[in-house]
Amino acid sequence: MSPPPPAGPSPEQRPRPSRSGPQQRTTPRSELQNRPGFAEISPEVGVLDEDAFASAVAADPDSALTLLVDLGSATDERLRAAARSLARRVVLDRARSGLPRRAGVGRLRSQSADRGGELDIDASIGAVLEARAARRPPAVEELVARDWARPELALCLLVDASGSMNGERLAAAALTAAACALRAPGDYAVLSFHREVQVVRAMDSQQRPESVIDAVLGLRGHGVTSLATALRAAADQLGRTRAARQVVVLLSDCRATDEQDPVPPAGALRELLVLSPADDSDAAQDLARKAGARWAALPGAAAAPELLASLLE
Repeated sequence: MSPPPPAGPSPEQRPRPSRSGPQQRTTPRSELQNRPGFAEISPEVGVLDEDAFASAVAADPDSALTLLVDLGSATDERLRAAARSLARRVVLDRARSGLPRRAGVGRLRSQSADRGGELDIDASIGAVLEARAARRPPAVEELVARDWARPELALCLLVDASGSMNGERLAAAALTAAACALRAPGDYAVLSFHREVQVVRAMDSQQRPESVIDAVLGLRGHGVTSLATALRAAADQLGRTRAARQVVVLLSDCRATDEQDPVPPAGALRELLVLSPADDSDAAQDLARKAGARWAALPGAAAAPELLASLLE
């Protein structure tokens, strides 16, 4: 009699299918120790010294932010969690610079009732009493209604994730996403793209900025750059808003690697702003010129909120 086949792994030992694609590679401490400033920011396993990080940001914002984002993929679980938590707070705090006095959300306004809206009884009582005294019904234009004014600004951020999404690129993307969230809190979308487009936050979503930033920091790079597809997806997102001003913010070197010409969909947008790496900006300048867009070179991640503010102005 042949021996029975070896027993397979128990249910606890069998690998479970991943619901989120391939597992993210983590970075061991031995590799992170080669980074300038790491020993001060993380002097022990599982420790992140926020005071040391604040000093590092004051001395060199780009390097410190890049290191913090890279710590978000550390193999050390406690350090990884602390870095992601701090990154969410720091990114939002730095993105607050240059905010406009008024946010882009819709606001309640009073208007004549003949223009629509919900009747404001308190504001209309004077007109009603005058009409009764004159023994006539009040005219609709004498009454006051309240209605939501449409938002002033809607933003759709396109993050190019077709190359390697290292710490510097992720930091720039997260800071730009946070700046969009703060400038147009009720009407903004964030999309990442490579061959396909991934919706990080839809225009009609209620997702909180902290969650959006965390999702952006978790982006991973892929090969093909389908820029035209991304620009059409941004136009679709902006079609869901009533904002008076609708702007696509493109964070990319703008070197499309598929066969689609990005100029027609770029030119069809109401308004396009392009932020490209300072050391790789030729294609971005060319696209901006052909599409009638505004463009700026991004010297480092920390400059993203200020550059966005200047382009919006």
